[in-house]
Amino acid sequence: MQTAASRRHPAGRGVKSTSAATSESRRAAAELEKLIGPAAAGDRAAVSEILKIVYPLVRRYCAARMSGASHLHVTADDVAQEICLATVQAIPRYRDQGKSFLAFVYGISANKVADAFRRAQLHPAYPVAEFPDAPNNEAGPEERALAMETRRAARDLMQVLSTTHREVLVMRIVLGWTAAQTAEAIGTSPGVVRVMQHRALNRLRAELRAAS
Repeated sequence: MQTAASRRHPAGRGVKSTSAATSESRRAAAELEKLIGPAAAGDRAAVSEILKIVYPLVRRYCAARMSGASHLHVTADDVAQEICLATVQAIPRYRDQGKSFLAFVYGISANKVADAFRRAQLHPAYPVAEFPDAPNNEAGPEERALAMETRRAARDLMQVLSTTHREVLVMRIVLGWTAAQTAEAIGTSPGVVRVMQHRALNRLRAELRAAS
């Protein structure tokens, strides 16, 4: 007999429950905490395991932050690799400061993505694989310029927020993470995440009202 829940989420459709995603995040954070000590002491196998855990997480993060940014000189894969390299270089210097190692990695990720956007603002690029044989309806230079201006305005608006508040909004709204997943990533509680999200959104609304 098919229940209402099974009709909404039929088996085999790749639907992942919130609790499963949260458990995955917690498992990753827990595994990283076990590995960081040996890795910092020079255990190469531990460093390799850390990269196996970290790469898919930061790749997903980069893809969400860089979605639609066709003017960037690098791809989400490029930035994810930069993050992994920076993580490996930082492991020997890592010290526990009250936040999880996963939160430390997301801090590196935020900086690398921001660097990619800064470079693109100075030297925007719109690569074309080959010249088309016929006209197409894709966005032209004017539309791309307007889109870039909109993205720049959004990024400028986000600069009024603290780094942590920006990360909370990205994880909660762009990535669609739960409060529990976000809390695990930045080393706090779900309740604090909800408060931070509420305050960040109120700050953005106030800035928009002041600018209008």
